[in-house]
Amino acid sequence: MLFGQEHVERYEATDGEEGHDWQKGTTILILTTKGRKSGETRKNPLIYTENDGDYVIVASRGGTPDHPGWYLNLKDDPEVEVQVKDDKFTARARTAGPDEKPELWKKMAAAWPDYDDYQKKTDREIPVVVLERAA
Repeated sequence: MLFGQEHVERYEATDGEEGHDWQKGTTILILTTKGRKSGETRKNPLIYTENDGDYVIVASRGGTPDHPGWYLNLKDDPEVEVQVKDDKFTARARTAGPDEKPELWKKMAAAWPDYDDYQKKTDREIPVVVLERAA
């Protein structure tokens, strides 16, 4: 089972032929952010769903008390790179607002039911992030 840096490398090398389809029927994209401290490129394989032409991801970090580094990076610099299979593009990342988050959370929890358990494990409100393709 692909995970972490190996997942990123296999995904990129095969344009998602290996790594896009993941556990329990989920699909994976590669999110590239700029490190807020280092300025270096950071790549993460993340479960996603589509919503009205945008891609949606969850900053769960397994329900730990702290946000994942990639989320802190995109809060600092919302211009990110995304790869879905062989489609590579620039996107603007934004945290879903209170009006849209419940519906998006349901979609993401349908794709990966563990998200509901992760939220129960932490006092932190787990963000849902919308990736909007740049014009």
